[in-house]
Amino acid sequence: MRRPAGHGRSAGTGALCVLAASVLWGTTGTAATFAPEVGPLAIGAVAMGLGGLLQALLAAPRIARHAARLRDQRGTVLLGAASVGVYPLAFYSSMHLAGVAVGTVVSIGAAPLASALIERVVDGRRLTRRWMLAASLGLFGTVLLCVAEATHAADDAGGASVAATVLGVGLGLVAATTYALYSWAAHRLISRDIPSRAAMGAVFGLGGLLLLPVLAVTGAPLVSSWSNAAVGAYMALVPMFVGYVLFGWGLAHVLASTATTLSLLEPAVAAVLAVLVVGERLPAAGWAGIALVIACLAVLTTPAPAVRRRQRRSGGPDQSGDAGPARQGDPVRSSAA
Repeated sequence: MRRPAGHGRSAGTGALCVLAASVLWGTTGTAATFAPEVGPLAIGAVAMGLGGLLQALLAAPRIARHAARLRDQRGTVLLGAASVGVYPLAFYSSMHLAGVAVGTVVSIGAAPLASALIERVVDGRRLTRRWMLAASLGLFGTVLLCVAEATHAADDAGGASVAATVLGVGLGLVAATTYALYSWAAHRLISRDIPSRAAMGAVFGLGGLLLLPVLAVTGAPLVSSWSNAAVGAYMALVPMFVGYVLFGWGLAHVLASTATTLSLLEPAVAAVLAVLVVGERLPAAGWAGIALVIACLAVLTTPAPAVRRRQRRSGGPDQSGDAGPARQGDPVRSSAA
């Protein structure tokens, strides 16, 4: 089956949106260092909770317009919303218990594998060699980066206890699974002719409501000082609100497994910011890991030689290539508007 005209260009735009979102997400660890007395549950609840409610508010007219379709897909919406509610609590708690490096590599590094498994089991998609090469490069690079950071942190502070590390890794796997689930849910809604703003607004708005009780119980430190409040506002408005708007636009054009693989840029950005802003030192192995993550992104976003030859022969963007797992059903329609 041939894809709609302009698919290659729209996939490239979708990939750039996901990469931009990943850059914004990569700033959260550095931002959190400016509010050290705010706990991980409060950080997660304010970021995804308020950010999700803002998405729902912005998308309210579209949500109302497509309410019937959203009701028809309520199982997918509720699955995505529950995953949004669990993800930030597990993610930030994982980093708090096991350390930023280990928590990040498990939570973000395992997400592409979880996404691919979901798409394989639920949607029957097979994995392309290109995606597997990119995911392997990205995962190995992320592991190398975070092992380098963890070794450096252990030399400085003695490392976390074994029990805390094990629990942190477990929570990181929960975070990876829920990240993959809400990405898959949003992509599934968008692929069924629900605009990305309506899909993301519904999923993240309901997820934000689920996080409000957590914020009410744990959020007192956020209002104890202006600096803490500024960190909370930044987390909600920039990486979560703007970042997930961009992520939703990206999901309108690329598969969830491709999007979660592209988001491996997040830990690389976090590491560079830690060096430039926080003043941490990154060993040579860490820089090698960043280089492998960049190689992963290049494999995913650069057309293969055969694709470029088809583009030259046809005089336009390729109609059959895909950076993610091969599709067996209808292509995703552009529904970012």
